[in-house]
Amino acid sequence: MKAYHLNGHAGAGRLACVDVGKPEPSDGEVRIRVEAASLNYRDLLILDRAGQGEINGRVPLSDGAGVVDAIGAGVAQWRLGDRVAASFFRNWISGPFKSSYIPSSLGGNTMDGMLAEYVVLPATALVSVPAHLSAVEAATLPCAGVTAFHGLIARGGMRKGDTLLVQGTGGVALFGLQFAVALGARAIVISSSDEKLARAKALGGSILINYRDTPDWDVALMNATDGRGASHILELGGPGTYDRSLRSVASGGKIVQIGVLTGFGPKPDLARLQWENADIIGVTVGSVEHFAAMNRFLTEHAIHPIVDRVYDFDDVPEAYAHLRTGSHFGKIVIRL
Repeated sequence: MKAYHLNGHAGAGRLACVDVGKPEPSDGEVRIRVEAASLNYRDLLILDRAGQGEINGRVPLSDGAGVVDAIGAGVAQWRLGDRVAASFFRNWISGPFKSSYIPSSLGGNTMDGMLAEYVVLPATALVSVPAHLSAVEAATLPCAGVTAFHGLIARGGMRKGDTLLVQGTGGVALFGLQFAVALGARAIVISSSDEKLARAKALGGSILINYRDTPDWDVALMNATDGRGASHILELGGPGTYDRSLRSVASGGKIVQIGVLTGFGPKPDLARLQWENADIIGVTVGSVEHFAAMNRFLTEHAIHPIVDRVYDFDDVPEAYAHLRTGSHFGKIVIRL
């Protein structure tokens, strides 16, 4: 079979398409014929680390969906031909997070990912794909979708009448927007692109702020909400946005901390969090149980993920390059 490997090359991360043996499932495992995989910002960070010689020979990408192709002994919950997706943390099945789950993240430091024609995983690490979704759509779910669901709904308790601030129009952001609209919450979207804001409005965004034209977007947000602020904030930017997020959160509100899109830098002043009795919810994706609950939510509300562009398996480097531009709206997918 064919698979992509990460390799350091002349100080830069390189994606190499290689021929390798098709894996066979052991007891408790299944083999998936991968139909589609998707990219996340994390994958750029991992590619850059490969360029520093930290990761070599690893199959990248946490996100993928396909069909059960072979079944190991002792597996009762899956049948040949079942449509499945893999959970980001293969060992986090349910319950509270444990730091010991970190090495089990697919496509990371220690675990091969989904950018291969066939992948073998524990049967317990898989979820059924919602019947109304294509393989391309299902491949967008494991990281971005589960992250938004875990942070905003499972732990954040977002509901009808709440106000969500969404930063940008990438995968997690648009899942958050779609979830808010489905629940009857108001969605505020900030972006540097009027075109993307118009598309976000078509998805149900109700307050739209171009942060390039309005650098003090936190002031604009407070004015638009009559001084109340946002009950939920998807904090995706990191140091470049955190202080404004703190100034935008409503009394008793929740900042769902996810991203580092502006890099790693100074720590924000958290004093306002105490004054407003607000919370920060740190989120790194979620469990198999979260994934299954999200899929039920997607089915109930007939939600289709937003796909920006689909690339062929031979064009993976171009897909990475497109992600790096930051011009995408929604998810970038590789079709196998």
